[in-house]
Amino acid sequence: MPRYADFADLVLAAPMIVDAAIDSAVRIKGDEAIGVAPGMMRFYINAQVQTLIRGSQGIPKKVGYIVDVPLDSLGKAPKLKKLRVLLFARPVANRPDQLQLVAPDAQRRWSPAADGLVRQIVRESVAADAPPVITGVGNAFYVPGSLPGEGETQIFLGTADGSPVSLNVLSRPGEQKQWAVALSEIVDDAAAPPAPNTLLWYRLACALPPELPQSSVDSADPANARQARADYRYVLRALGACDRTPSY
Repeated sequence: MPRYADFADLVLAAPMIVDAAIDSAVRIKGDEAIGVAPGMMRFYINAQVQTLIRGSQGIPKKVGYIVDVPLDSLGKAPKLKKLRVLLFARPVANRPDQLQLVAPDAQRRWSPAADGLVRQIVRESVAADAPPVITGVGNAFYVPGSLPGEGETQIFLGTADGSPVSLNVLSRPGEQKQWAVALSEIVDDAAAPPAPNTLLWYRLACALPPELPQSSVDSADPANARQARADYRYVLRALGACDRTPSY
């Protein structure tokens, strides 16, 4: 199954997303192959465009681009001709028939699942209520309740556009903690944890640091700071690990 974070990285970086079928693959050697990583081989690809999934302008029926691909266990290049691929790219100035991939792994094998996931992420990213880019963790506060074990932690997050985002963790004696993410100044009853494999989940799981920064609780009582750190770790466990795989 395609991994959400892998494709979200590419979708958010690519002004153009193309569904294409490879017509030909010519190996690039010599000086033009300088910098190719061990276990990789560089090719110039000619491909037939099937669909332009994202792009502000039109695209020719055929495009060319350069890609480095990993060799198989026998040290041979995979068969590329006729392969259907998803390309995450940017246009080349004054060359409408040429693309530049946005990352080394920005050519991905097409599949119905991958295609559906890419389109989902595109829709989420352009929605009016799309979650902002998380840039860091701000102040965190734990407020004890009137009963032992009762309390609430609020953790404010930094965002690229300055819009408010906070994590809120509620503890009650004898009950499992409840947490939610709020995308406004006011935490209302509609606030909830993000659904897995959504853009909000990705923004949090793939951006939050593994521990609450000391600067977030500098002004807090030591006991309250410990509780805020524990609640922050609880949120990270509930989110689960960012499912990003290393790029080749």
